[in-house]
Amino acid sequence: MTAMDLIDDRILQELVRDGRITNAALAERVGLSPSACLRRVQELERRGVIAGYRAVLDRGRLGIGFVAYVSVGLSVHTKASQQAFEHAMAGAPEVVECHNVTGTVEYRLRVEVPDLAAYKRFHTDILGTLPQVTSLTSYVVMGSPKDLRG
Repeated sequence: MTAMDLIDDRILQELVRDGRITNAALAERVGLSPSACLRRVQELERRGVIAGYRAVLDRGRLGIGFVAYVSVGLSVHTKASQQAFEHAMAGAPEVVECHNVTGTVEYRLRVEVPDLAAYKRFHTDILGTLPQVTSLTSYVVMGSPKDLRG
């Protein structure tokens, strides 16, 4: 893998800030000619450093009024148990992130739903029915003063 330099870092910072920036504007911000800037962006894409581009959505305008992080402990620590849990979470549209973590629990979920009643249904009807789940701890998001996710 080719090492990145300060210009590559600046290109990435600008693209994270505004993924729809024109090549001409990006080139101006990082101090390159448009053709040199385009070559660098294409190389970053080719190498997989830039994996894609996303829209940042206003969750509230989409009807998402309740966000919680959920720590999930499993009763059995086997590959089959983990696979079954991950399969269930892949099929749950409420779960927008599922991370296998270290520590006192096995998983951390980000759950986005319209309201508390919808979260209760998910908590009871989905998480509460999985045989491998032994513990659940919910952390309700009250605000997000910094959120850099796409």
